[in-house]
Amino acid sequence: MTLNFPPTFMWGSATAAAQVEGAGHEEGKRDSVWDAFARVPGAVARGENLEVAVDHYHRYREDVAIMRELGLDTYRFSTSWSRVLPDDGDVNQAGIDFYSRLVDELLEAGILPWLTLYHWDLPQALEERGGWANRETAERFVRYAEVMYAALGDRVKHWTTFNEPFCSSLLGYASGVHAPGRQEPDAAVAAIHHQHLAHGLAVNRLRELGAESLGITLNLSNSIPLDENDPVDVEAARRFDVLQNRVFLEPIVTGAYADDTLADLEQFGLRERIQPGDMEIIGTPIDFLGVNHYHDDQVSGHPSPGSDGHSGATDRTLSSPWVGSEHLAFPSRGLPRTAMGWEVNPSGLRVLLTRLGREYPNLPPLYVTENGAAYDDVVSDDGRVHDPERAAYIRDHVQAVSDAIADGADVRGYFVWSLLDNFEWSWGYDKRFGIVRVDYDTLERTVKDSGRMYADLIAQVRSRVGADAASAH
Repeated sequence: MTLNFPPTFMWGSATAAAQVEGAGHEEGKRDSVWDAFARVPGAVARGENLEVAVDHYHRYREDVAIMRELGLDTYRFSTSWSRVLPDDGDVNQAGIDFYSRLVDELLEAGILPWLTLYHWDLPQALEERGGWANRETAERFVRYAEVMYAALGDRVKHWTTFNEPFCSSLLGYASGVHAPGRQEPDAAVAAIHHQHLAHGLAVNRLRELGAESLGITLNLSNSIPLDENDPVDVEAARRFDVLQNRVFLEPIVTGAYADDTLADLEQFGLRERIQPGDMEIIGTPIDFLGVNHYHDDQVSGHPSPGSDGHSGATDRTLSSPWVGSEHLAFPSRGLPRTAMGWEVNPSGLRVLLTRLGREYPNLPPLYVTENGAAYDDVVSDDGRVHDPERAAYIRDHVQAVSDAIADGADVRGYFVWSLLDNFEWSWGYDKRFGIVRVDYDTLERTVKDSGRMYADLIAQVRSRVGADAASAH
């Protein structure tokens, strides 16, 4: 490997409150949409829930000690809206106190806290008032942001408004595979716009309060036509690029929905949702853009024969009115796949990071805020988890980031997903992304070989940077 990173490059890992905290209804926390969704029969694999998760709420000191052992510069975590403002009512001081203790523990360990306000766990009380399809939820989000800043703004410098609004809007309100499990395309498009509005309002308010570094995290991919000479495939790739990337990215960084985005979503009322002044608020400048990337998408407008309709090792076809076409198919390219059925193609991350800077000249600095892989781990007789596939995935994607920087991309940090095995949403506890294994019966933590590799890689890069600095004097 030839890894070249600037001295200020940040190395981290990430989790989300709903996936790791547990303490699902302790000390004043109330239902989020995911607590409610997990009670719906068949919504989550094996009927599993978030009640205990991996008990980070009680074991955060142990987890921070592991972060320090790994040599992390920073830890990206989310706060739970339903823990600090249960039922959207009074502030729950016990919830605030937990996050304050976590931040203090991180700072004492020399680890920078990187806070995400929304990682999909809307209070169920707000969902019952319409959720993100209700414009008022954007205003309520601002109050939540104010509460968190009042509690932590003296110590937290990096604030992310939303994580992957693609999932909490389209997957939550259109396909229904994520909480709140609705299949209402109009509501999904409303959720997109209202989350954008909430982001812009919160950025403005937090900046007024003194926040130093503000941004958002989007899950982005390369949408690649199966046959670049087939107009049907090219158009399918364009439509998917709108849904996966551009309807989220462009309003944030350009202050406008593109004409083809408005046309694609015309039947679902996007244009009618935009009120005077909205786009100026949504396009408020940000200090960084978080990029989550796991895989690319090869796209065809022709249905894949024999598709089972699900993401996996076989081809898949998406047939639903909200995609704006009868068919979007995702043919296999024959690449290796993770346990999620996602293709492994590290060069795609390099392409994405360099393409973003080229296509959006006013883009703020980038951070890879999630990148990682699920595999079926086994504890060996020696008590360790030997996970060479995950280690290779991380190593090769870090190399892709280094290559993108050499190509001119302004990338300033990398966060591996995830620090811990956790509740993987509708997959329950079936898919393990962690570089630290969690025994779901005992909750014992074990650093996997991939975690040790990541720690060694960080140390090697730092050593090289130090040597280069010494030689320059």
